[in-house]
Amino acid sequence: MEKLNIQTTNIVDENIKRIGELFPNCLTERLNAEGKPEVAIDFDQLRQELSKDIVEGQEERYQFTWPDKRNAIRLANAPTTDTLRPCREESVDFDNTQNLYIEGDNLQVLKLLRENYLGKVKMIYIDPPYNTGNDFVYNDDFAQSSAEYIHNSGQTDEEGNRLVANTENNGRFHTDWLNMIYPRLKVAKDLLSEDGVIFISIDDNEQKNLKNICDEVFGENNFIADLIWANKEGGGSSDSRLFRIKHEHILCFAKRIENIDIKGVPISNQDRYKGKDEHFAIRGPYYLQKLGMGSIQYSESLDYEIICPDGTMVKPADNNGGKKACWRWSKEKYIKNSAIGFVEIKKDSNNIWTVYTKQYMNCDNDGNIIKRTQRPMGIIEEYSSTQAAKLLRNMSIPFNYSKPIELISYLIDRCCLNDSIILDFFSGSATTAHAVMQLNSEDGGNRKFIMVQLPEATDEKSEAYKAGYKNICEIGKERIHRARKKIKEESPLTTQDHDTGFRVLKLDSSNMQDVYYTPADFNDRDLFEENIKPDRTDEDLLFQSMIELGIELSAKIVKTEIADKTVWNVSDGYLLACFDEGVNETTITEIAKQQPYYFIMRDSSLANDNVADNFEQIFEHYSKDTIRRII
Repeated sequence: MEKLNIQTTNIVDENIKRIGELFPNCLTERLNAEGKPEVAIDFDQLRQELSKDIVEGQEERYQFTWPDKRNAIRLANAPTTDTLRPCREESVDFDNTQNLYIEGDNLQVLKLLRENYLGKVKMIYIDPPYNTGNDFVYNDDFAQSSAEYIHNSGQTDEEGNRLVANTENNGRFHTDWLNMIYPRLKVAKDLLSEDGVIFISIDDNEQKNLKNICDEVFGENNFIADLIWANKEGGGSSDSRLFRIKHEHILCFAKRIENIDIKGVPISNQDRYKGKDEHFAIRGPYYLQKLGMGSIQYSESLDYEIICPDGTMVKPADNNGGKKACWRWSKEKYIKNSAIGFVEIKKDSNNIWTVYTKQYMNCDNDGNIIKRTQRPMGIIEEYSSTQAAKLLRNMSIPFNYSKPIELISYLIDRCCLNDSIILDFFSGSATTAHAVMQLNSEDGGNRKFIMVQLPEATDEKSEAYKAGYKNICEIGKERIHRARKKIKEESPLTTQDHDTGFRVLKLDSSNMQDVYYTPADFNDRDLFEENIKPDRTDEDLLFQSMIELGIELSAKIVKTEIADKTVWNVSDGYLLACFDEGVNETTITEIAKQQPYYFIMRDSSLANDNVADNFEQIFEHYSKDTIRRII
């Protein structure tokens, strides 16, 4: 029976495998740092495969780079041995909710989520720290070795601080911010579904650099828009010495732009729909549009005569001042649509017979019932930061610079999300979670959220600290509590079946004593038994197993008992796990009879050698296809 790995997938190894599949001649071998042979890439050969003329050394070429970029790439690719530990006491409806609130360094959390949510997230929205010279950025220490980074990631620096000030005079003003955001976006891309979208709020300081990073990570061809959010009402702004800056950017990129469908918004010129006829109940009101258009490219097949009510014939040129023209519709389409009421012929102010088509509000010219919309504008003016501040004050949530839930709801709605996962890994006061719950209550959707936030300490002089919030995560969780209560009070009937709970998980070091071990290093059972840390629970081990096996962390979990032993049932029998000591053949047999896809237990769980000897035979008899793992 195989042992579980206690670290995430090594992305470098995966990339080498993919390159090898495309260019097997580029694979070679080398000795690693331990003197053991390993597969590697012959980069000279790979460059030859990708270019007729080798691009070498200092030859000039277009590229976007900055100091430590290579280390930023290394950080994104480096595996992590960290894990996520469940926290039932801080959760709401832990056993049933599909929403997640995760505390910890978002880079490490994203790597763990990549194991379970690869290609499953429909939308990502993030509002990362803006690089203003006074804000803070994540301190990913590039001076560390790879092993040191893996060991220390998500922890603190020597002074106990995870964040560092990034002032304009430190010589690395842009570099530090780029090194922070790049690896996080690189990992986040893997989580997006093939029709997924990411929205990133940013101001002018790093808009250009962020666009360049996203062009590289997501592909320049997957750029959707640089949305301008007019975020401030009235007054001026001190953001610029020369202009009053009252906007921010929201960069929007797709995983694959050919798969994207952006939902339209209600048409802005509804007043033009004034006409009513016998089809009003179904098609709605209409306006008239000339069938003859001189602006379109002339086509002889579209130049035909139409009979008028008095029997005279009219040609496209007659409706275009005598100039050469053609109709918008083919003759066949005109005959068909005229018969079902889509055409009106009447004399214009010059007493000339003119052919019009009826453009209905709720029906297209092919007879399909529609909700007529238009493409959303690239400038968003409806929502302001004042709205967000007022809402938080009314909720007694002490947090500055939150985005309005109306803005996040608008972005979610544009992506046609009704039953999808929405991720925010700079969640702050959990505006995105609030928006998801609110939107679900309004349209009956079943969207799920994943919030990720570093438990950054609040300033001791801040209103948040004085109100008892020691870190930002406490603020975010309390906001979700109050938002769900308010939503349920306002919509008791529509929200009774909606998920407004959340499962709290916290990033921590590995459940194993030595984070550097690999399963192959341990063959002695007694040595392996001691590697689980004494403060870790069975449920901690269960979630580590779920991460390893790629099971969603929101999966349904039921705690059962078989022959006096605790058995964890995940996703209706997909995974069964037992971490108790002294497990006998009765328990193993009953578990095997349930035929789970996976079965997990501790290496020390079996009662004695006789049970261990019969273990495989029991499963072979009752459920030979069950994949068995030990931890």
